[in-house]
Amino acid sequence: MAEGDHGAVDPASQPGAAASPAPQPGAAASPAPDPDAAGTRSGAAAPSWNFPPLLRTLAARARPYVPALAASGVLGALCTRAVLADAGHPALPLDDAFIHMQYARRLAEGGFFSFVAGEGYSTGATSLLWPVLLAPFYALGLRDLSLVYAVWALGLVFHAALAVETARLARPLAGPAAAAGAGAMCVACAAFAWFAWSGMETVAFAWILTRTARLAAALCEPAAPEPARDHAAVPPDHAAALPHAASTSPDGAPPASARQASSAPASTYAATARALALSGLLAPLLRPEGALASLIAALALATAPRPAPAPFPAPPLPRTGRLLALVPLLGPLVVPALNLLLAGHATSSTTAVKWLIGNPNYDTRALRAAVLENLQLLVADVLNGGRWTAVFLPEGSGAVIALGAVALVVAAHRRGRPAHAAVVIALALGVLLPCTYLSFLWNRVRYVWPFAPAWIVMAACLAREIGDLAQRLQRSLHYVAPLVAGAFAGALAARLPWAIGDLANSARAIDRQQVWLGRWAAEHLPEDARIGVNDTGALAYFSGRRTFDVVGLTTEGEARYWVAGPGSRFEHYEKLPPDRRPTHFIVYPHWMACPPVLGRELVDATVEDQAILGGTTMVAYEARWELLGSGALPVHTAPGERILDELDVSDLESESAHDYRPGPLADQHNHVVALPAPESSAPGELDPARPEIADGGRFYRTADRFLTRAAGAAGVAEARLVLRVAAEGGAELAVSVAGQEVGTVEVPAGTWVERDLPLPAARLSGPTPIEITLRRGSGFHAFHYWITGR
Repeated sequence: MAEGDHGAVDPASQPGAAASPAPQPGAAASPAPDPDAAGTRSGAAAPSWNFPPLLRTLAARARPYVPALAASGVLGALCTRAVLADAGHPALPLDDAFIHMQYARRLAEGGFFSFVAGEGYSTGATSLLWPVLLAPFYALGLRDLSLVYAVWALGLVFHAALAVETARLARPLAGPAAAAGAGAMCVACAAFAWFAWSGMETVAFAWILTRTARLAAALCEPAAPEPARDHAAVPPDHAAALPHAASTSPDGAPPASARQASSAPASTYAATARALALSGLLAPLLRPEGALASLIAALALATAPRPAPAPFPAPPLPRTGRLLALVPLLGPLVVPALNLLLAGHATSSTTAVKWLIGNPNYDTRALRAAVLENLQLLVADVLNGGRWTAVFLPEGSGAVIALGAVALVVAAHRRGRPAHAAVVIALALGVLLPCTYLSFLWNRVRYVWPFAPAWIVMAACLAREIGDLAQRLQRSLHYVAPLVAGAFAGALAARLPWAIGDLANSARAIDRQQVWLGRWAAEHLPEDARIGVNDTGALAYFSGRRTFDVVGLTTEGEARYWVAGPGSRFEHYEKLPPDRRPTHFIVYPHWMACPPVLGRELVDATVEDQAILGGTTMVAYEARWELLGSGALPVHTAPGERILDELDVSDLESESAHDYRPGPLADQHNHVVALPAPESSAPGELDPARPEIADGGRFYRTADRFLTRAAGAAGVAEARLVLRVAAEGGAELAVSVAGQEVGTVEVPAGTWVERDLPLPAARLSGPTPIEITLRRGSGFHAFHYWITGR
């Protein structure tokens, strides 16, 4: 693949190629023309092929991709055949792929990034460009599973393009042979194969990251021109990106003139700069991490040396090139601007759900611990072919990457390519971004692979340096570098059978569960049904019903409550208007973790022998809403008593209004329970209409502090605090008002109880801090606090 990355055409077919001299009068007849040189049969007249310049340019652009497309085509045939054999029809291994397809369908139907018809713009599209690429195929008639064929075709194209771009990035650093090996490593990489035919944007994003890095390096360190070639037929970004064989020294370093700003013609520089600005602009629209590509592009455009003035009129870019550096910086602003304009807030729902930074459950200490844990997993497991990546990487891959990083620095020094090394290092360090994700390990570690081309370039540099070392020992060992690069590619290819089998198995699992349930819903649920889902892709795409994403990715406003935990979701559902509540749920029960809203089971889909699903069984339920609000009041009320203030624990709005701080990692202990009405020590009678109540609460507390604003307490003669609490092993709680202890509460072991304690009514006339502290026991569960008076 790297051998064809010049983009040059056969000199014999170019205008201006030297013609054979005509025979002189009286001279001996010239020998028959060489068929290889003339391209004709002996004795036949040479045909004249006058292709238009555009076709010659397109042919030159396409030529480097032919070997890669052929290799990707073979690999794609193996992958799709395995999927078709396992699932029986087109299928995809990740439910998120159907989220893209649903957005594509809505775009084709005229809904601008609306996930559910009639519900407006959704901030849940992680990638804007991927659904845009799919939408025309849906509009042209590829509906239902037929759209998967378009997804597969795009995957093939980007898989081949990634191999070409990686080879081009590696060539100035590692030379042509090792660069060809880098392209082979890309083709052989099992992770790229898995994701190219997964329906996800992963490989397309890896391509645009690598292309941006390659263009940035080419702009800063352009290749020397080849006078013997007709550059009019060579795409400028191809010519600028690669040092041609004729212009490199034996060790791969360009001559001194190639390292000067005057080595690139102004026209080539202008075309490269424009291509770089476009890549930097588009990268964040494929995935948010593309902001890294935007930054690389902007820095290169701002700092790259300008070409020397040409003797003929040059494009205006050299005078305006610095302003062009602003174009990539617009890319990361597009999605927040759209969100702000169409949804009223700049953040996306995906960010709220998956990003540790900004997650309210993680304070500085918890955030640092989570990120460090991800970093340790990255180094010790993910990069090393451990538990999480064994299906894709050979064991011990981390050593090759580490040695490759050293070889990259050596290669850059020897060949005078510091900018190339810098962009590869920046691309490699981009893998640290997913370490800040709560979802770091999800979906076959899919957030890591777009940065893997940098590892492959490092491996190519390692192969080249090993080869050069071998040649220093014995000059005849010129084959060592391609041999080592080939060995790396072979080691990666050894994982392909396992990865292809996993791809097919995962696609079958999604098809037998989410896709099957989506089709079941289309046949059995009313057309006006609204389905609560935790995997929203296939269920929305195949059911044709409105969905309510309990995770909040595709339903605006729900992400905050998903992040907080099940107890907060239940409290939130109490406030939802009835027409917004789901009529049914199709969920993993353990993910939903909200039994009070799950009614009668309708059907389930159980898939075993798989490792991709969030659970073995997904269940369809009727929604159950009769317990909403059942825990809003104390079970006992005294005659003439009224509620002066209420802190509904787990209710995010109530907690905020009372300055209640749940503490770090509070989502892990935020639950909802439905139990018989608690035993109460408060005066009054049990309400017989409430034999069972449901309430959200925070478990394993050692202290609760909040600020009460007891409206109307000034005229109250008696006040008391009612606590709905529980303690698995029993507990004693001390209650303080404005820093002064007013009494203790004994909580027996077992399920929840309600206990009351007199409060000094005179001290409740204004905002008053109240503190409940664990005095004895291992912890308590807090559900509700009321301040009552009469």
